[in-house]
Amino acid sequence: MTKLWEKDNVVGYVFAAPFILGFLIFTLFPIVSSLYYSFTEYNLMESPTWIGLGNYEKMWDDDKIWKSLEVTFTYVFASVPLRLGFALFVAVLLNKAISGIGAYRSAYYLPSLIGGSVAVSIMWIQIFGDKGLLNSMLGVIGIQSDTSWIGSPGTALWTLIALSVWQFGSSMLIFLAGLKNIPISYYEAAGVDGANAFHRFFKITLPLLSPIVLFNLIMQTIGAFMTFTPAYIISRGEGGPLDNTLLYSLYLYRRAFVFFEMGYASAMAWVMLILIGLLALAIFKSSVYWVHYESKGDK
Repeated sequence: MTKLWEKDNVVGYVFAAPFILGFLIFTLFPIVSSLYYSFTEYNLMESPTWIGLGNYEKMWDDDKIWKSLEVTFTYVFASVPLRLGFALFVAVLLNKAISGIGAYRSAYYLPSLIGGSVAVSIMWIQIFGDKGLLNSMLGVIGIQSDTSWIGSPGTALWTLIALSVWQFGSSMLIFLAGLKNIPISYYEAAGVDGANAFHRFFKITLPLLSPIVLFNLIMQTIGAFMTFTPAYIISRGEGGPLDNTLLYSLYLYRRAFVFFEMGYASAMAWVMLILIGLLALAIFKSSVYWVHYESKGDK
C-alpha cells in the first residue's frame, strides 16, 4: 500500500486523473446507464419504469427498425468495400517518388479532414438536387435531367454511399504507409522472374498489405454503422424519401430525441453494439484465410 503512494506514483496518478475521470464520467457511466435504461420505459420527463425485456420485444413488431437495418446493411456492405477499394487504388498511384507528390496526397486527404460535416452534407444536396451540379453537367453533354438524385427513393441512399466513398483519405494514408513498408527488393526479384504489374500486385502487394486491409476494414465498418450527420441533413432528419435513407443511427436518434423514448433508444443502441461486435468477430475469424503475416507465414 505504501508503494502506491510513493512520490513518483502520485505524480503519475495526477497526470492520469483527467483521462480516468473523463472515462468514468463520459464513457463508463453512460454505458452502464444506457444498459439500465434499455430495460425501462423512460421519456426524460418522468422517472424510468422497469419493464424488463419489453423494449427488446417491441423491436420485433417495429417495421421501421427492420427497414432501418436493411438500409444500414446496404449502406455498410456497399460503401465500405468501395471506399477501401478506391483508397487502395489511389494509394498505389500515389506511392511514387516524384516531385510534388505530397501536394496530391494532401489534396486527396482533404475530404476526410473535413469529415461528414453539415457543410459537406449541404454541398452534397447542391450537387445531387434536381437543379444541382450533376444535372447541369449532364445537360452540357446533351442529357437533360430534372431528377433529384438525393430525393428519389431509388438513388437517395447511393448519394450517401458516394459521399462515404469520396471521404477515402484516411484509409488511403494508412494504405500508403503500408505500401512504404514493402521492400522494393520483392518487386525487383519479381521483375527478374518476368512478373507483370498484375502479378506483382496480387502476389506481392495485396498479401503483404492484407493486415492493413484488415485494420481498415474493421475501422471503416464500425464507422459506417455510426454514420449519422449526412443522413440527418440530407433527409432533414426524417430518413426520407420513403425511409430509404433511414439509417439505424438516425432512427435511434428519432426515437430518443423526437419521440423521447429513451428506454427504447437505449435498447436499440445495445442491439447495434451487439451487431457491430458480431460482424467484427466474423471479420476477425475470416482473416485466418486471407490475411498474410510475413513473420508467421500464411494464416
